[in-house]
Amino acid sequence: MDQRSSDTIEREAEAEPAEVAIELFSEAGSVEVVAASFAATSDPRLRRVMVSLVTHLHGFIKDVQLTEAEWATAIRFLTETGQMCSATRQEFILLSDVLGASMLVETLNNRSDGVLTESTVEGPFHVVDSPARDLGATIARDTEGDPCLVSGRVYGDDGRPISGASVDVWQANAEGFYDVQQPDVEPDRNLRGVFTVDDEGRFWFRTIVPRYYPIPDDGPVGELLRATSRHPNRPAHIHFEISAPGMRTVTTHVFVDGTPYLDSDAVFGVKDSLVRQFATVDDPYQAGEVGLPNPFRTVNFDVVLKHVDQSTARD
Repeated sequence: MDQRSSDTIEREAEAEPAEVAIELFSEAGSVEVVAASFAATSDPRLRRVMVSLVTHLHGFIKDVQLTEAEWATAIRFLTETGQMCSATRQEFILLSDVLGASMLVETLNNRSDGVLTESTVEGPFHVVDSPARDLGATIARDTEGDPCLVSGRVYGDDGRPISGASVDVWQANAEGFYDVQQPDVEPDRNLRGVFTVDDEGRFWFRTIVPRYYPIPDDGPVGELLRATSRHPNRPAHIHFEISAPGMRTVTTHVFVDGTPYLDSDAVFGVKDSLVRQFATVDDPYQAGEVGLPNPFRTVNFDVVLKHVDQSTARD
């Protein structure tokens, strides 16, 4: 790894001395030569990103003494990753997820400060428009799985409930599949829905308890996991994306307490604050009130959003 920082290299690349010898590519000076090629980039953020990328990429190649065959394998892997992408599958998101990059970007850009609802990865299956549904409606269009009532309330960071917030939800079924994975088996838009909270910020809907599942592992990302002796599984969870005017949108999950893989999520998405008990209610009267068979499961998930006018821009 080059000892100097990418910021130092960037400043040197931007310098324009009156007379300077043309430096050609060499092993020792590779970073400086390539970084200098970005000196005329008009967007300063793009220039900073590209110089840093070159600094770390060249440092990595030198650190592991990458062979030509290994680099060719890497190019093949990335090519096959792109070829695997489709309208209902994003293999590059899977790659980002299993490398922890998705979670790191989420965490850097959505710090909760111990007050806000923590974010986690969106995942590769938020790929269709979810249907708008009335509060209390069911998102389960088949009858498989343990019936469940999900409820919660959306607050601002000032502690006041937010009316009119949008709650977009999607999840796997009782066998661990999303509707887009089984287009010929599951009903269209199964286990998806967008709800608008009431005047007091409340939302509730009916669904089933999801199952843990493996991320798609029949492509290059699965090949990578097997080569590194890693499993592809994610713990059971329900996805949420909550938004409201003037608030910072949060993309998050509710994880089912006790599900397998909470401590070894393949995409590193679990945070303690997002794990909830899905308690069993055995009461025919309550079941009748919420329109579910008895017994049923229930979980509450309150959400706290940040006012955007209080956000501090990052450097």
